[in-house]
Amino acid sequence: MPQKQLVLASTSPYRRELLGRLGLSFEVANPETDETPLPGESPTATALRLSEAKARAVAQQYPEALIIGSDQVAVMDGRVFGKPGTHAKAVEQLRALSGKTVNFFTGLCVLNAKTGETEVCGVPTLVGFRELSDAEIENYLRREPAYNCAGSAKSEGLGIALLSRIHGDDPNALVGLPLIALCDLLRKHGMAVL
Repeated sequence: MPQKQLVLASTSPYRRELLGRLGLSFEVANPETDETPLPGESPTATALRLSEAKARAVAQQYPEALIIGSDQVAVMDGRVFGKPGTHAKAVEQLRALSGKTVNFFTGLCVLNAKTGETEVCGVPTLVGFRELSDAEIENYLRREPAYNCAGSAKSEGLGIALLSRIHGDDPNALVGLPLIALCDLLRKHGMAVL
């Protein structure tokens, strides 16, 4: 039986690289989804909703495909830390996260565009930041300007030096695509990963 078409509803180069590790053939589509949280919506609920919304946003383009949507929020004490976008905002974020533990919560959805069936799950990763001096923050951002990363740190790069611990079920979840959970969801939809 031929494999279903697989589509990653994301423009993230990090998610594309992670999915590529599975050796599956896939396409990438831009979901063009409004990522604004709904009034009163918790950050984790936002990540779950957006992971499904991203998958649904490209379903019409790929009516026979299995579509992967993913969204991540970084939350500490109820405050969401998004992509900083600028050096000043990255400095502010890293100062706030210094010595603290942050939940990088990744929502994941696999949508069967033909049947409309979805599987959605969330994967938390607790990340402890070391106590960071202003000099360390500046040195880090000069060497690795992580302005497009939630929490202003790339754990898969030099950002690992900012951290004291990582606790989670899947190291890939922190980068944005929990591959262990994804393999389970793909199998539930009849796609062989191995």
